[in-house]
Amino acid sequence: MLKQRVITAVWLAPLVLIGLFGLQGASFALFTALFMLVGAWEWTNLAGVRQPFKRAALVAGCAALMLVMWFTHAVLAVWPLWLAAAGWLVNFVWVTRYPALTSQWHTPLVRLLMGLWVLLPCWVGFNLLREIGALWLLFVLLLVWTADIGAYFAGRRWGKRKLAPRVSPGKSWEGVFGGMAATALLAVGFSLGLSLGLANSVLLVVITLLVTLVSVLGDLLESMLKRYRNIKDSSQLLPGHGGVLDRVDSLTAAIPLFALLYLQVLGL
Repeated sequence: MLKQRVITAVWLAPLVLIGLFGLQGASFALFTALFMLVGAWEWTNLAGVRQPFKRAALVAGCAALMLVMWFTHAVLAVWPLWLAAAGWLVNFVWVTRYPALTSQWHTPLVRLLMGLWVLLPCWVGFNLLREIGALWLLFVLLLVWTADIGAYFAGRRWGKRKLAPRVSPGKSWEGVFGGMAATALLAVGFSLGLSLGLANSVLLVVITLLVTLVSVLGDLLESMLKRYRNIKDSSQLLPGHGGVLDRVDSLTAAIPLFALLYLQVLGL
């Protein structure tokens, strides 16, 4: 398993980095759209759609929506980010009340709609952050990776209080706090490096802590859907890593929220 993970990371990481930071405009939008469409294919399985033809038709419908968003310039609009914020509030209720409120979202239709308000705003967030500047896109990626690392080590060292035992038994509140401490340090480092000043530095730290919390929700949402479907990974597309959604679940929440807060609050 470890060998598979390393081999996959060796060829995938350079591809992703070149795509995210070497492309701009339409080519960047197409690159990120392809990743989101692979995620949409996996989401159809999470939604309980098993027939390959139906899954392909649903992904084609998602691609058509993306084309409409591109030609109407919605891919660089703020309103999909507000849709994401509202959607993640609903996701928060469902995750924290699992399995009590399962009846509200268990149908394939609702789970498919859930996928739209998760994946499409994430695509918009990627494109907006790339337009704002590659530095801030890099910051969000580092934020999610730093939160994961901080949570892993803090959870292993101090983890006792379970965060969401019915959804993801391995996660603890101590891990969450460790991830938040790590990302706060990351934000302080960025603030000092960019000489943002006291007010903007405080804003960036606060935004970072909020986005860190929401990134955990992104992870928990996919865990909830996989637990309901009784599957381990969203797919086997990436040997040793599972599927695309297994790699970007935290980003689906962090990217649109950070883009929204940057535009509405930070605005550097």
